[in-house]
Amino acid sequence: MGKVKLYDPRLVWRLSLTQLISWGSIFYMFSLVLEPLERDLGLSRAQVSLAFSLGLLAEGLLAYPVGRWIDRGHERVVMTVGSILAGICLALHSQVTSLAALYAVWMGLGAAMAAVLYSPAFALVTRRFPFDFRRAIITLTFLGGLASTVFIPLTAWLMSVLGWREALRVLALLHLLVCAPLHWFTLRLAPKPLAHPSVAAGGVSVRPLLRSAPFLLIGVFTMVMMSVTVAIPAHMVSLLRENDLPESWVIALPAAIGVVQVVGRLLLYYFEHYGDLHLVNRLVPLLIPLGLLVLLSAPHTGSWQVVVVGLFVAIYGLGNGMLTIVKGTAMAQYVSREHVATLNGALGVPLALARASAPVLLGVMWSPQVGYGHGLWLLLGLSVVGVLALVLAQRQSLEPK
Repeated sequence: MGKVKLYDPRLVWRLSLTQLISWGSIFYMFSLVLEPLERDLGLSRAQVSLAFSLGLLAEGLLAYPVGRWIDRGHERVVMTVGSILAGICLALHSQVTSLAALYAVWMGLGAAMAAVLYSPAFALVTRRFPFDFRRAIITLTFLGGLASTVFIPLTAWLMSVLGWREALRVLALLHLLVCAPLHWFTLRLAPKPLAHPSVAAGGVSVRPLLRSAPFLLIGVFTMVMMSVTVAIPAHMVSLLRENDLPESWVIALPAAIGVVQVVGRLLLYYFEHYGDLHLVNRLVPLLIPLGLLVLLSAPHTGSWQVVVVGLFVAIYGLGNGMLTIVKGTAMAQYVSREHVATLNGALGVPLALARASAPVLLGVMWSPQVGYGHGLWLLLGLSVVGVLALVLAQRQSLEPK
């Protein structure tokens, strides 16, 4: 398989630190700068939301080539260059004065996300630790899951002290001085690439897998669930302000999601060792539509307001925390372990379009009169479709041949 077969906890924890920084300083940063960008650049909610969507589009379009590069053993260069690009784009983001510049910067950040977030990290640990990849992925997401907990209050504090532009410069330095060196010095001795990119190690061609029912269903599951889980964080701060929560809760509740996500992953780690793994995989995604139902039922006034919104945070955080593991391992468990990076990368274009459309669609559907209500009902419907697709994929994959 390659040079590195034994599980290496030091490599996984160092990679986890870069995930914490990358998710926190790029993905979760957006919801905090959304309203300052509207105010300072004179833009609408839909215009600013489109910037985040363009970043997700760029990330998705690059998923396939990034997956192929990692399958061929170039993970060290990919992730190091991605961190450098993230630092440069965050620095440029602090200088934007026009809509065109904002869109260009977020397309650059999208390219960086394609190279440094969970997808490439999951692919490389699956290649390095073929018999321990699920443990590596769970460990990665323990620290990465705290990104919102660490960076939402940190970025909010930096913005209050320095202003949003200077805060972005500080975040840029974290990529250049921490993430890039860690990637370069940690990701040495990559496993050797497969002899031929279209044939797996066991002699199985990847082309029939791309046409199989489990792959197509896992693709639907991944696309709709990722659309939901990228749309909500992008608008989370504004969504909570819409519920007339005090500003302290507006920052505290999204930050708490990170802790709840980690709790969810600890629970998953426990239950998958003492229960039916496939049953757990079916139940976890149900928490996303359940959380959305709770949020839609939240009162806009009264003493129960914070309680109900807090319940949404708890259910959604648990679900999203565990869902990351399910999404990250479903392709390997139900389609093919040998070509997981290439198979995930093959979803790049449809996944990019689905993920990119969700935040901007939520922004377009928002109005001062209705708020986010109609958009949340749409996300609820999508999440139900995702749950059904995963159940069908399991049946197709696990039934006797």
